[in-house]
Amino acid sequence: MNDSITSAIGNTPLVKLKKVTPPNCAEIYVKLEYYNPTGSYKDRMALAIIENAEKRGDLKPGIGVVECTGGSTGCSLAFVCAVKGYPFIVVSSDAFAKEKLKTMQLFGAKLELIPSDGGKITPNLIPSMIARTNEIGTQPNTYLTKQFENKDAIDGYKVLGEEILQHFGSRKIDAFCGAVGTGGMMAGVSQALKAANAANRVVILEPASAPLVTQGVKGTHKVEGIGVGFISPLFNEIVYDEARTVDEAEARQTVKRLAAEEGIFCGTSSGLNVAAAIKLGMELGPGHTVVTVACDSGMKYLNGDLFD
Repeated sequence: MNDSITSAIGNTPLVKLKKVTPPNCAEIYVKLEYYNPTGSYKDRMALAIIENAEKRGDLKPGIGVVECTGGSTGCSLAFVCAVKGYPFIVVSSDAFAKEKLKTMQLFGAKLELIPSDGGKITPNLIPSMIARTNEIGTQPNTYLTKQFENKDAIDGYKVLGEEILQHFGSRKIDAFCGAVGTGGMMAGVSQALKAANAANRVVILEPASAPLVTQGVKGTHKVEGIGVGFISPLFNEIVYDEARTVDEAEARQTVKRLAAEEGIFCGTSSGLNVAAAIKLGMELGPGHTVVTVACDSGMKYLNGDLFD
């Protein structure tokens, strides 16, 4: 029994993949983050950001919260703000899932949209959203959560890494991989894993069509939540061993296989994570373990083209 819905954040299940892993592959485990209240691991970040701001006195009753977001962060912040009674203003875009935009509004958020180029996440879209958010943040009685640079987010994601370690106990984790958006999740998890064992291998991921980290090239893609078109300040907090790209088409196919064969219903970034985990698993071979995360639920993408 929980005293508050925010107490239901975290302690999500970890499952072993049974059917999508090919022969001679390492064991692949996926942390199902869509078990969080809004169906995303961003709940962890949102709660940490809001509660740390409250502890410092930066956020008090009557102050409004402001953020730019493609959806999952907005849903999570809108949820936490609804519970705690803070007004929430969101700057987003029509490039992101309608389900997410509607969810934010249903939690009471005021929504402002920046038009996209044909529904695509282009290199200038997120910076445009950030610029508009900063304008709103100059108004009195507003608190900018600044998800791309707010280190409070790392506190929430370190717990995710600690949970993974608890799942395995004394068993070795050979590799953990995950896609990078703000960088907060990979920063928190990598710090927790490396603190436990410096030999734990951490691999960061990005879309092959937007290989900014691996090749220094900006690009266009439709994987929500990652590949934001610039290196965020939180990226520098990640402790990683390698960066890789994953083809978006492969990520989308993996999403469909996860649903049909494993019963795991997730979004494109989760499919990207699992596709990379399987490749790592094939390189490592039997007797090894690779861990990744299902970032959010496939229910958030039913109106888009992911499942066409």
